[in-house]
Amino acid sequence: MSAPVSAGVIPELFRGLFDDAAVFPPGNLPVAEAVPAHRVHRAAWYAEAVGPFLCGAGRLGELAAAPPASGAVGGATAGGAEEAGAAPLRVGLVLPGGSAELAPALAAAAPFELAGVELATKDAAEAVAELDRLLPPHVPAAVELPRELLRGDGLDAVLDVLVDSPYRAKFRTGGLVAEAFPDEDELAAFLTGCAQRGLPYKCTAGLHNAVRHTDPETGFEHHGFLNVLLAAQETDRAAAAAVLAERDGEVLAKAVRALTDRQVTVIRNSFTAFGTCSIAEPLGDLATLGLLSSPDPLPQEDR
Repeated sequence: MSAPVSAGVIPELFRGLFDDAAVFPPGNLPVAEAVPAHRVHRAAWYAEAVGPFLCGAGRLGELAAAPPASGAVGGATAGGAEEAGAAPLRVGLVLPGGSAELAPALAAAAPFELAGVELATKDAAEAVAELDRLLPPHVPAAVELPRELLRGDGLDAVLDVLVDSPYRAKFRTGGLVAEAFPDEDELAAFLTGCAQRGLPYKCTAGLHNAVRHTDPETGFEHHGFLNVLLAAQETDRAAAAAVLAERDGEVLAKAVRALTDRQVTVIRNSFTAFGTCSIAEPLGDLATLGLLSSPDPLPQEDR
């Protein structure tokens, strides 16, 4: 990252980092609008930064009815099987209802290119068993446990289950109420617990800005995705918490520029992606901090 940022080039640190969660709160973009917007992102110069389109199990019917890609000859079938060489829609399947949703959701997602599954559960071992039983071997998955089960000894127990599996952990870093946002120490415990085990993870909610800040409208304390990226290389909980607490964007940008290729690899092998209801905001923040150079205008706000 120490080399100058070339226009139109997505640095390795940010490739595939932003999963498109436009249809989830607080964005709540209608599926019929979110799918064309996602296709624009996937065709843009910054496409390497954009991950799959995230969709809840209950909205796969809407997704199947979404408009085909523009220029597809003869239309499309079920929103995912585009014709005329159009890229199929890569879908990350989000299952908030637990393992009972897995089999029917996998069947409903058959028309799409399944990029991954995110399974919320209260029982990590049961979720791993169901994923082993039902998930196609080429499809990655992440397992999310309620935060109240990840405190104290519960965190170690869950991470130990996942580290013996092929699946990532998933951690919720925000939401629609203040209590949905973990503080620095709680998030640091998760990050370092994963780092100590070599367990990859993704995050979701509240991370669409680069730098830790207090939202002026809600008063909620938001973590910054740059903070999380830099903290991902730490195995010491206090050190990780200190990085998560940093509010100076220039300090974080300087630290990012100083990363070696090896550090970038370690970070991204740990922190694989996060869901964001806006693709525009994180890109805009990176450009403002001089960590991304745009050859064309960045996308307008897509929430």
